[in-house]
Amino acid sequence: MADLFPNVVWENMWEATLETLYMSGISVVATFVLGAILGLLLFLTSKGNIWENKPINIIISAFVNIFRSIPFIILIVLLIPFTKLILNTMIGENAALPALIIGAAPFYARMVEIGLREIDKGVIEAARSMGAKTSTIIWKVLLPESMPALVSGITVTAIALVSYTAMAGVIGAGGLGNLAFLEGFQRSQNDVTLMATIIILVIVFVIQFIGDFITSKLDKR
Repeated sequence: MADLFPNVVWENMWEATLETLYMSGISVVATFVLGAILGLLLFLTSKGNIWENKPINIIISAFVNIFRSIPFIILIVLLIPFTKLILNTMIGENAALPALIIGAAPFYARMVEIGLREIDKGVIEAARSMGAKTSTIIWKVLLPESMPALVSGITVTAIALVSYTAMAGVIGAGGLGNLAFLEGFQRSQNDVTLMATIIILVIVFVIQFIGDFITSKLDKR
């Protein structure tokens, strides 16, 4: 191993891996919660649904479309003042979290909305006709029926977030991207860049495997 990767300092590589896992893990959880809320609001306020409200739907839809359309590397730069305001720093793994969450939550919200639209409307109407409250419809009908799509969506989003953390590393957010850029690219140590890439690929494959496994267990079709 030492012959193949002579410039790799394994302690630094392990630390960078933990930073990437930390950034990815926190942002995935936050994205799942915020994205699910935004997706539910998009669905419920759309035409013909329980909370039909065109102005609110337009506002939420505009927010989602704007933030999911901005390239992530640009979004990081745009959010630097906001990040410094709430964290008092723009360097380190915690400083990457606002951009990661704000960049990924709208993307996932659209997936949530699509998943909810695939639910048979007859099931929703049946619940409404039996006098079910909105909260009951959400927790007992919408979320359970769309869960395979939600898990599949968060799997795709989690993989995107891993790549986002690598981009965030370029501006000093830590993680494997930062290590690959500073020690690999800037010092022309290609073996460092290669090893960081391999570890990122392993993380992605593990996420995809877990996501596919859970989706297959939840999908009753």
